[in-house]
Amino acid sequence: MVASFTPKPPRSGATRRSAVGLILGAPLVAGCAGMQSPFSGGDQPAGPQQQPSAVGSGQVKVGLLLPLSAAGNAGLAAQSMRNAAELALAEFQNPNLQLLIKDDNGSAQGAQQGAQQAVDEGAEIILGPLFAQSVPAAAQVARNRGISMIAFSTDSSVAGRGVYLLSFLPESDVTRIVDYAAGTGKRSFAAFLPENAYGNVVEVAFKQAVARKGGRMVAFEKYGADRSQIGATASSISEGLKGADSLLLADDGDALPGVADALVAAGVNLKRLQLLGTGLWDNPRVFGSANLQGGLYAAPDPSGFRSFSTRYRAKYGGDPVRTATLAYDSVALVAALARTQGGQRFSAEVLTNPSGFAGIDGLFRFRTDGTNERGLAVMRVGSSGGAITAGSPKSFGA
Repeated sequence: MVASFTPKPPRSGATRRSAVGLILGAPLVAGCAGMQSPFSGGDQPAGPQQQPSAVGSGQVKVGLLLPLSAAGNAGLAAQSMRNAAELALAEFQNPNLQLLIKDDNGSAQGAQQGAQQAVDEGAEIILGPLFAQSVPAAAQVARNRGISMIAFSTDSSVAGRGVYLLSFLPESDVTRIVDYAAGTGKRSFAAFLPENAYGNVVEVAFKQAVARKGGRMVAFEKYGADRSQIGATASSISEGLKGADSLLLADDGDALPGVADALVAAGVNLKRLQLLGTGLWDNPRVFGSANLQGGLYAAPDPSGFRSFSTRYRAKYGGDPVRTATLAYDSVALVAALARTQGGQRFSAEVLTNPSGFAGIDGLFRFRTDGTNERGLAVMRVGSSGGAITAGSPKSFGA
């Protein structure tokens, strides 16, 4: 077993709390689920590569790979994640860590180079990268040195053999929401999903979850990227939905209201169906959509993220991106392991502790295949704009 820790209290004087700890008993509060689809980015950086930097003066060196100069919103997200990592280091009491921060440009080549620099400088573990296409290149470097890596990708196919994912996996959301719906008596399931990588992952997880719970798949359709054509696809599924008691919608939160509107325009009575969703529903546009009111989605409870956001704003003067908690949790986790686990601190045996760990986003543990399990709540979209907890978090989606 690994002892828990208590970060330093924020300078604002807020009550001290254990934002990330290694679990010995009950889980800590979680944060709301957020963006699970990949950030935009690519192999062409928006600006010159940022110079490597080191934060902290501890003896245990930890590589942190982030797309700090990548194009699109990836660079902005990376800076927020860097801030969160430094916040974790500041809030942990006397951490014996030094973060070796490398800009990977959002590219596989950049991630490989950054990982190589980090291990050459003595890194004992690598945190990051963010993009799935960058993980294998960095993982090769880590495996050659026999060290572990905790990446932030949502693509479970890149996990395994010393590569662990600390991220919001859509499979976990789907499993949790189907289990909850089945527990309330739902048996006839349908899904209306986007034709993209996220939709493909959700499709497989949904069909498996429905079959495992003894449910029936009565209707299923996918719609393409051209949203001007979504009406025709909505009409195709409308007849099949007459035999369903629940409908899974899993798309970006900005797009979901339009999807729901298209179904209504096609004659679907959404009020008769229990709408189901993933963590991507955690979006103001979803909360403001009349057609999505009463829908249920799987997510960590939002209280942990709210507390983290308050501390982040006090230090940096702006709001964190949703994935910033992953950087915070990963740094706090390795700081705790460095303090308590001696020479085996980042071994597979330690990282796959069956008791799991507690972070801002709730209880999680790494599976032996490198993916993670989370304790997810079920949230209901309320009529007042927002979400309320409908089903309390259960350990690892049980």
